[in-house]
Amino acid sequence: MVQSKRLVLYLLPLTLFVGLTLLLYSELGQDPTLLESQLIGQKIPEFSKPLLMKPDVIITDKDIHGPALLNVWASWCPSCYHEHPFLMKLSAIQGVQIYGINYKDQRADALKYIQDQGNPYQGIIVDENGRLGIDLGVYGAPETFVIDKDNKIVYRHVGVVTEGVWESILKPKLLPAEVTK
Repeated sequence: MVQSKRLVLYLLPLTLFVGLTLLLYSELGQDPTLLESQLIGQKIPEFSKPLLMKPDVIITDKDIHGPALLNVWASWCPSCYHEHPFLMKLSAIQGVQIYGINYKDQRADALKYIQDQGNPYQGIIVDENGRLGIDLGVYGAPETFVIDKDNKIVYRHVGVVTEGVWESILKPKLLPAEVTK
């Protein structure tokens, strides 16, 4: 009896180790930016929020006109600083509209960010309390949604938008006609 208890005590840590190793190994190689959205194929959620640059002006989901990118960003987000120069370059390309969602940020900080970094956005939606982010299923910043001409969400990208991400993932979803030329 004592020997069987000892055997269990020795095997328990080994069993836990093997189980944990198998669990972690099964997740290896998976792309952490591929977080499926329940909203794919659905219109962007209804909202009514102020604009960052003109807080007395309210923007709604009806004011968003796709095809476009919805880019979730914040001044407190280090990755957003990394992504911003490419968004500036992308906004200069004719036909690419980008709407910003300033997520859980202080207005003064967001304004300073835009003043210092430039403004690639058609409009910047203030989501101070994160409600729109919750409705979109946002985990944090940066995240970018591709919406089509009917304002339906086609794709969700979690992480920094780079030239490689744009060319291989977002552009084919946003501008499929241009990719096939």
